Amino acid sequence: MFDTLSDRLAATFKNLRGKGRLSEADIDATAREIRIALLEADVALPVVRAFIKQVKERALGSEVSQALNPAQQVIKIVNDELVGILGGETRRLRFAKTPPTVIMLAGLQGAGKTTLAGKLGHWLKGQGHAPLLVACDLQRPNAVNQLSVVAERAGVAIYAPEPGNGVGDPVKVAEDSLAFAKSKQYDVVIVDTAGRLGIDQELMQQAADIRDAVRPDEVLFVVDAMIGQDAVNTAEAFREGVGFDGVVLSKLDGDARGGAALSIAHVTGRQIMFASNGEKLDDFDAFHPDRMASRILGMGDMLSLIEKAEQTFSQAEAEQMAAKLAKGPKEFTLDDFLAQMEQVRKMGSISKLLGMLPGMGQIKDQINNLDEKDVDRTAAIIKSMTPAERQEPTIINGSRRARIARGSGVDVSAVRNLVERFFEARKMMSKMAQGGGMPGMPGMPGMGGGSRKKGKPQKKAKGKQRSGNPMKRKADEQAAAERRAAGGGAQQDDAFGLPGAGKDASSFELPKEFRDMLPPQQ
Repeated sequence: MFDTLSDRLAATFKNLRGKGRLSEADIDATAREIRIALLEADVALPVVRAFIKQVKERALGSEVSQALNPAQQVIKIVNDELVGILGGETRRLRFAKTPPTVIMLAGLQGAGKTTLAGKLGHWLKGQGHAPLLVACDLQRPNAVNQLSVVAERAGVAIYAPEPGNGVGDPVKVAEDSLAFAKSKQYDVVIVDTAGRLGIDQELMQQAADIRDAVRPDEVLFVVDAMIGQDAVNTAEAFREGVGFDGVVLSKLDGDARGGAALSIAHVTGRQIMFASNGEKLDDFDAFHPDRMASRILGMGDMLSLIEKAEQTFSQAEAEQMAAKLAKGPKEFTLDDFLAQMEQVRKMGSISKLLGMLPGMGQIKDQINNLDEKDVDRTAAIIKSMTPAERQEPTIINGSRRARIARGSGVDVSAVRNLVERFFEARKMMSKMAQGGGMPGMPGMPGMGGGSRKKGKPQKKAKGKQRSGNPMKRKADEQAAAERRAAGGGAQQDDAFGLPGAGKDASSFELPKEFRDMLPPQQ
């Protein structure tokens, strides 16, 4: 959603790099480019004005003029101000002191409230809660059935005593759901209310009546991130008519310009609490303004990536795999390779995961064109192998490759490529597990490293050169002998500077890499 804005900001900052000092004209030009980028992203004009004013005031101040790298300081200022307009600190849910906690969802029809109710229930269940979805949208056709399907997929309970389709009293359903939740010991109640096609006063009053009946701990306004400026106007109307405590952005994975996300928190004074960025139940998480600002500026979102990994990979599995790799490359089999791929797949879309890495914005076209089904094809190839072939892929010859290709529905070349990629991955992972660093990197003492090219012996480092003058050489050797005879620990000219170093460097027990660098002893 923020690709266009990210590209414009990246181009703007590129013009600043390499300048040791920024003039007022440079800052004005940068502010003008940022203003254009924000307006093109459909950010509300009052938000743009406030943002540019803050950036210019700080950029013209001492924090930039006295900085060692003014360009990076301007980027930091823009990042800080982006975090500010996105809401500042992360806003967490408020839970009731005495369960159940009541969360009421409100918003326009088509914003995705019903689907989001299931995603929120699934997320809360993952946090250790026992949520209950309540079907209070009795106006829209099949809204109750849709919520039932979503609840089943999310693995959470639902309270739906009325069939809907215009039948039933939503206020009474909301009231009765609290007693039901207490009797069944559900600690969170999520109330899905009817959506509006516009600012419908009758349905707005219905939402206000439900709010008064259940006294929710949180009223969340669900807004479609793709509708642009109108999202801000609708949010203000809901704030006046019903009131809400936080905002949930849906459809954040769309291709719209994203101005609603950058405007709504600043205009309404209510923070964005959650964001939905896909169709799957797992495509939902808490909204972190600092992480979103980092993504917009192309700096990635490593914290979210780490959190996803922690939720998917257990510590015990990671330690077991590390121990296996440390024993040697042959311990890592195609079964392990398949298990690792499936674990990564559980984290979500590969392209989204890559997009969280810093600097990936420069190759976003390649990332967006990634074939997500390649993992499935790889899994099919491995599962078409016999246990012996998975354990020792070196036995896979031409006839075996042909059989595996037929079983997995791919070309023989795909099988060959997979086996070659596996050997490379196994070699790299084993090297890293043993502390060897990345293949191809120069070796470091105590850290292993890449192997040297054959036929090209490493040149020894030059030591202290001996004089070609016999008289001067004899005087140097006599002076060195006198210093060694004096003893008393390391001398000032001792390169190692260690107390009690002994007579010379050769007395140390050094790694072979260091011993090779020493000059030959006379």
